Amino acid sequence: MMKEGFKVVATNRKAYHDYFIEETYEAGIVLTGTEIKSVRAARVNLKDGYVTFRDGEAWLVNVHISPYEHRGYASHDPTRDRKLLLHRKEIDRMQGRVQEKGWTIVPLRMYLKNGKAKVEIALVRGKKKYDKRQAIAKREQEREIRRAFKEWNR
Repeated sequence: MMKEGFKVVATNRKAYHDYFIEETYEAGIVLTGTEIKSVRAARVNLKDGYVTFRDGEAWLVNVHISPYEHRGYASHDPTRDRKLLLHRKEIDRMQGRVQEKGWTIVPLRMYLKNGKAKVEIALVRGKKKYDKRQAIAKREQEREIRRAFKEWNR
């Protein structure tokens, strides 16, 4: 999915396994100088990240952006909270949904769009163990069908 001015730097594959994804949003992210350089070098881990709300603002928590290797004296805390840039209506809507039981917001991927770092966040509901087993079984079944179809076409 490489378009002009579009580069995916990190994806959260675990989120697709652990959650049902309901809605997705694109958010800008406030970064420091060394952080954006690390993002451009794709040194980002979204696995344990989530979004929280403080003072009417959305914050990305627990996302690890490795310190930039060629920094001078300036550095950053790898897991600091980072402010997300969203429209007020989006923040209000998500905040209302998260207050309901079982909903949370997780980052799905981070990418560069026209030189700016963006995060795709999703409103999600957690899967139960049997849901995960069903998803794995369905994926295996589709894989077997593709394999059989490939054999049949030879």
